[in-house]
Amino acid sequence: MVVISQLKPIRLLLSPSLCVNINMALAVAKPRKNHTKRSVEEEAPLYGDVLESVLSKLHLIHLLPACHVSKSWHRAVSSTLRFSSNRVKPWLVVHTQTTRFPYVVSSRAYDPASNVWLDVEHPPVKSVSTLRSSHSTLLYMLSPSKFAFSLDALHLEWSSTNTPPLVWRTDPIVAAVGHLIVVAGGGCDYEDDPLAVEMYDVRNGKWDRCESMPAIFKDSSASTWLSVAADERRMYVTEKCSAVTYSFDPESKKWFGPYDLCQDMAVFSSVIGFLNGCLVLAGVVGEAEAVKGIKLWDVKMSDDESLELGKMIGDMPETMVAKLKGESGCEPLISMSCIGGQVCFQNASDPSELILCELENGGCRWSSVRNDVVNDRTRLQKMVVTWANVGLPELQKAVQVGALKLN
Repeated sequence: MVVISQLKPIRLLLSPSLCVNINMALAVAKPRKNHTKRSVEEEAPLYGDVLESVLSKLHLIHLLPACHVSKSWHRAVSSTLRFSSNRVKPWLVVHTQTTRFPYVVSSRAYDPASNVWLDVEHPPVKSVSTLRSSHSTLLYMLSPSKFAFSLDALHLEWSSTNTPPLVWRTDPIVAAVGHLIVVAGGGCDYEDDPLAVEMYDVRNGKWDRCESMPAIFKDSSASTWLSVAADERRMYVTEKCSAVTYSFDPESKKWFGPYDLCQDMAVFSSVIGFLNGCLVLAGVVGEAEAVKGIKLWDVKMSDDESLELGKMIGDMPETMVAKLKGESGCEPLISMSCIGGQVCFQNASDPSELILCELENGGCRWSSVRNDVVNDRTRLQKMVVTWANVGLPELQKAVQVGALKLN
């Protein structure tokens, strides 16, 4: 049974307007002075539709403490999340890595629903090499002797391979396809095959060689020149300059293509990703020294799984393009991260502003958020942006291990 005193921690988390709602609910349950303590406990509880109505106005980060009030509150939180998914959006997680030993990795998470930044204080990550990301959710570090990666939402857990990769690489493309992690291209010059492809099976901890990358990638096999996207079945690789795209099937260990996804001659650079389970392509319009816009297209897949550019689904507003370019005067290095129906564009040359795009009702809703991680100390550090599907289980785990502190 929940008494009024148990509501105080929750009320502190609410905005004034929400406190009014709770106060109204409490006024209904307020006991008369001549009632016994038992009657107070019987009349004070906030439950049922009233409780769910109040909880439905809270964001995810405020629902976690509500879960611990009582069993009935825990059930109410689960119910409101089940039927009010509009308040739970993927989180952005910005990671930085110092450039000197011991190459410390720090993380800060942004919840778009509540517009709140939080420190993610995970245990120290033992550096293997430079921190990198791939297709929005995978973090990894690769050296000639070791490969370490993280796949969980807030990247609190890291795994390392028992044996090093079969090929010495400097800047390969890396993608997680189901339980397989594909490492392709980026081989050192003295390697017999700089286009070599190998897969690491997370389940059995073994490496396996595959068909090499298509010869067209010979001069551009590094991740600097390629964009990669992956789902549970295949990996897709696009050459940024030409938008020529191939797909890789881990089951057959073979490549398919090429597919020409360049239809707008004004596009000089392209990147790919998955939105709501569908492949999309973002094209940067103009020139490297004078970016004029960014357009977003869907990519059609035929029955034989060939690819072609579909309709345009978004065009970044001029004000957002200006924010993305920043004020550094350096040539923009634009990348895209996707998860669910959310897109994040960032400019590695000036990462002070992140541009967000949310697919809704067949269109795009654009917004921007100041990158809270950027300051004088971090500007020269390695910076990586990932997305995270964060729910109550992920929050509870992060709080338990001390990674998140919710005030």
